Amino acid sequence: MTMAGLSIFDISGRAMSAQLVRLNTTASNLANAGSVASSEAEAYKARKPIFETYFDQANGGASATVDVVDVVSAGGTPVKRYDPGHPMADKDGYIYEAAVDQTQEMVELLEASRQYQNNVEVIQTAKSLMLNTLKLGQ
Repeated sequence: MTMAGLSIFDISGRAMSAQLVRLNTTASNLANAGSVASSEAEAYKARKPIFETYFDQANGGASATVDVVDVVSAGGTPVKRYDPGHPMADKDGYIYEAAVDQTQEMVELLEASRQYQNNVEVIQTAKSLMLNTLKLGQ
């Protein structure tokens, strides 16, 4: 069950870790959807993780997994809305709402959750195969 220095558990574990970052950033985006600020600079911007393929050099890069290298702001420009009665309105009466597409974020959440679950299944299958292999010797 070892692929070029990285075991199947290492590969799936790293992928699960990356998906967990993705789940957390998506949850943060959803939590801040609809939030308002008094300036465009202060408005919440959606965040997205940047993934990078990690090649295991122990076997010439024959096996790979994924790492999160950064989390960046990836949202569009905040929505400028005229609401002079709002306590956070600027001097011109505008507030700035976070540009978070809730539908897109929900799709992202479901996809990341499913990929996390797939890696859990990989680990469970590998564990089961190893246990069955050990039972052959009895």
